[in-house]
Amino acid sequence: MVVGTKPRPEPLDPPMVPFALAGVAAFAVALLVTWLADAPAHWVEVSLAGLIWGIPGTLTMVVHDRNRKRRRALTHPEFEVTA
Repeated sequence: MVVGTKPRPEPLDPPMVPFALAGVAAFAVALLVTWLADAPAHWVEVSLAGLIWGIPGTLTMVVHDRNRKRRRALTHPEFEVTA
């Protein structure tokens, strides 16, 4: 028997570009460290692959955040889209 219902919490929808940029920066630092430390070649290759795959991932997150602003403006009238 259900006596009452709790209000459904809204899902988190944070801006994703900062996370993507942090990941790209981490792989760039890892690439620099592994290259300068003369690490095994596969470490350098993994760091380079992460950096290269991070670029389209970041661009995807830019589009996601742009659409996020539109979604929030539709569901929350008080939210303003500035750009």
